[in-house]
Amino acid sequence: MMRYLILLAGLFCLITAQAQTQIPDVSKVRVEQLSDEQVLRIITEAEKRGLNDEQLIQSLGQRGMVAGEQQKLRDRITTVRQQKLGGTRANDIVTPDDTGRSVTQEVDVVEGASQEQVQQDDTGLAIFGSELFRNNNIRFEPNLNIPTPKGYVIGTGDQLLLDLTGDNVASYQLPVSQEGTVNIEYVGIVSVAGLTIEAASDKIRQQMQGTYPQLRSGSTRLSLTLGDIRSIKVTLTGFVTRPGTYTLPSLANVFNALYAAGGPSTKGTYRNIQLIRNNQVVETIDTYDFLTKGVQPGNVRLEAGDVIHIPVFNRHVSVEGLVNNPGIFEPLPNESLADVLGFAGEFAPEAYSAKVKVLQITDRERSVADIYADDYDTYTPQNGDQYIVEEVLDRYANRVEIEGAVFRPGKYALTEGLTLRQLIQRADGLKEDAFMARAYINRLKPDNTQELITVNLNDLMAGNEQADHVLQREDRIIVSSIFDLREEYTVSISGQVRRPGQFPFVEQMTLGSLIQMSGGLAEAANIEYVDVARRIRRNTNVQDSTTAELVRVKFDNREEALQSGFVLEPFDMVSVHTSTGYQVQRMVRIEGEVNMPGEYALLKKDETISDLIRRAGGVTEFAYLPGASLQRKASDAMVARGNSALTGQAKRELAELEREEAEIQSLALENIRQDSAATSLYFSNYVGIKLDKILDGNRKYDIPLEDEDVIVVPRQLRTVIVRGQVLNPNRIVYQKGKSLKYYINQAGGFTADAHKRKTFVQHANGAVEGSIWGYPKVQPGSEIIVPAKPEREPLSVQAWISMGSVVTSMAAVVVSLLR
Repeated sequence: MMRYLILLAGLFCLITAQAQTQIPDVSKVRVEQLSDEQVLRIITEAEKRGLNDEQLIQSLGQRGMVAGEQQKLRDRITTVRQQKLGGTRANDIVTPDDTGRSVTQEVDVVEGASQEQVQQDDTGLAIFGSELFRNNNIRFEPNLNIPTPKGYVIGTGDQLLLDLTGDNVASYQLPVSQEGTVNIEYVGIVSVAGLTIEAASDKIRQQMQGTYPQLRSGSTRLSLTLGDIRSIKVTLTGFVTRPGTYTLPSLANVFNALYAAGGPSTKGTYRNIQLIRNNQVVETIDTYDFLTKGVQPGNVRLEAGDVIHIPVFNRHVSVEGLVNNPGIFEPLPNESLADVLGFAGEFAPEAYSAKVKVLQITDRERSVADIYADDYDTYTPQNGDQYIVEEVLDRYANRVEIEGAVFRPGKYALTEGLTLRQLIQRADGLKEDAFMARAYINRLKPDNTQELITVNLNDLMAGNEQADHVLQREDRIIVSSIFDLREEYTVSISGQVRRPGQFPFVEQMTLGSLIQMSGGLAEAANIEYVDVARRIRRNTNVQDSTTAELVRVKFDNREEALQSGFVLEPFDMVSVHTSTGYQVQRMVRIEGEVNMPGEYALLKKDETISDLIRRAGGVTEFAYLPGASLQRKASDAMVARGNSALTGQAKRELAELEREEAEIQSLALENIRQDSAATSLYFSNYVGIKLDKILDGNRKYDIPLEDEDVIVVPRQLRTVIVRGQVLNPNRIVYQKGKSLKYYINQAGGFTADAHKRKTFVQHANGAVEGSIWGYPKVQPGSEIIVPAKPEREPLSVQAWISMGSVVTSMAAVVVSLLR
């Protein structure tokens, strides 16, 4: 790491070094081993001294950095600028000051800043071509990794590579001095400034033949190429985004310089850019050739001292609306509106191309004109013209439409003399379910109102010409289906079938086919008879209270029911009843301190808790009978009713319980409802039983069992749970004879939010006792629950004022009555 920090310091020395300063060797730098912070420091130091990225990389190449590392460094600089600087880059601009000396200015060009944005006018349209020089994804940089051009003119600052091969082998790196000469070992000084590479090669070969005679015979070959290139200074003047003198590589061309300067300004021309050399215009560049055709005539290589001048534009016109490339364009005097539309990418598919609207500027005022398609090639655009391409009308010139009971509904072309019969034939004819008595033509009248024309399809399809109609534009033909004109026919089946439900009715549908469609009869189905409820169709004047006709279909066996030929009618409702005496086994489970816990099938409808205990072998000696519980699932109907009303409705449900426990259960309900799980706790699964009294023979508590009941007989319990609004909810060891208040004190006492009067006890068997006439008795395994006080919103000022007004009014009434 230290090695590359030293090399990085060498790069900083390179930026500030003079010709006589010893520069550290940078040929061993590996860019991939430099961190982003080191690359950022290189960028910062270079910008402080007025070097742009290409000048920095070019200088490093002259000091020995290999070409591959130069490209890597160029890519790293681009990446770091995007990530660390948000796309910021600095360009070195050299402009003359008042004394005529060259001074260096640093211009920061930030992506998104005004000078880097695409040039736009007040309408928001961009100047055609401005994005070329303001697109960070496009970089007009000279390619430095190309073979030496034969026409390249050598100048001061270039480095020539001279190689001898054959009988004589030698290599020379020959920098071109300020005098334009190179010094060749054993040959001397040779002047090469102003010569092309090819001419310099011939001159050096002639000068070296005295030292290397084999050059004459050809046994020694000479190769002269360009090593490091020099920098040149080019000045951009006129209406340019950033005018000034730029230092560029000697391989740079006109587009390279334009990109460095940001291209023409909003007033600059893109069609007449002048390259001035030795005070003469040597080339005129039209960027539209590159923008529209991809060719670059006039984009020649620059030389030191060249001047690129950008005059003001001759005329600007704008094209907006439905063209593929709206913008501001600069037509030449010999170009027409058709050329401008070509620059704009021609018309969009939905454009109204028959006419273009133009907003013009005259000597006194503005005007509007319409240019038709025949004049596009002859109309000469004027400065300030604003062309607007509008959208075609949202209507059809020759459309008719047919829908409904035809094989190919949709839109069709209206041809001359097209009739309704011909249109139906184009739509592949009428469907079998078409309502032939009447069809409609929805016609649009000249005043855009609609009229409805009726057609008898029977007469039309029979060839009656009077029933046919000649169609007009935007006619819409509606052919109804017989199924659209009546209620959808269905039949339904319910009861003891595998898939009860509603099914579409079809003609000649039988009872047997409907049973098959419903998956067949269930095991519990009564096969003696099936009821069919049939809709009654009669005169409404008949005074009869009958709402349906009942048809009872009898069978001897299942196969006969499946093969029944009883014909159904629309809207029949079939009911398959349950067979008399059919019962599904019901299972219960007993757990805990019994001799044979497990699942048991109920053998009779009135089997009770004591019967199940006897079948389970009785209880063990460790059973705690007062704590035994029965868990029973609440019915869906009760849960639904409880979810819909948790206040008065819940109390009405509880009133149906035993009178001695009604008030206790309601208190428990009110407490539990304040919990977040009030809905699920409202219908408790526990049924309070007294197993000790049941086993003593008390039939009052020995209730019948139901399907999926669970009886749990716990072992002797020794703790009491205290939870809710107490300071320390926990389990407390049961102490015989201790009251509820003792256990509350053991849990730290009530909190400030405790609702003391609503404290209740849930015993191990599921029974609940509330604090009605004092605290209930606590038993082993009991759970003491202390609810919180309900939250009450404080009365607002308006409420107090209302209450005061009511009290005052009542007092006034009382006083007046007393008087």
